[in-house]
Amino acid sequence: MHLPSITSAYLAILALLYTVLAVQVGRLRQRDRASFGDNGSLQLRSAIRAHANFIEYVPIITLMVAMLEMSGLTATRVHLLMGALLISRLLHPLGMYAAPNTLQFRIGRVGGITITFILLIACALMILSRSLGMTG
Repeated sequence: MHLPSITSAYLAILALLYTVLAVQVGRLRQRDRASFGDNGSLQLRSAIRAHANFIEYVPIITLMVAMLEMSGLTATRVHLLMGALLISRLLHPLGMYAAPNTLQFRIGRVGGITITFILLIACALMILSRSLGMTG
């Protein structure tokens, strides 16, 4: 077993993106004088949800990929999984700020969460497959 160095590098990049999302929420909270909730601001509500959606999915997917990497998943596959996670997490906030039913909305929000769900399921199935195939 080795340390998940590929996953760690992507996680560092994702942490920077998370910081940008958090700063955006803080900036909008100041602008709209909203200590709690969104104070009726659609832009703040979108920022809050983009920030929350990130933290709802990134940790579990990253943890699963790290486990797969430590169990010997090839570097190429780890890069594909983490690269897809990074792309999905870049796309999703772009869609959160778009008007519903626009191309930007569909590509960003719908595309981002679709990739995220595919990753969540694929990683879970790969872990189950590896676990069931192990003996002793």
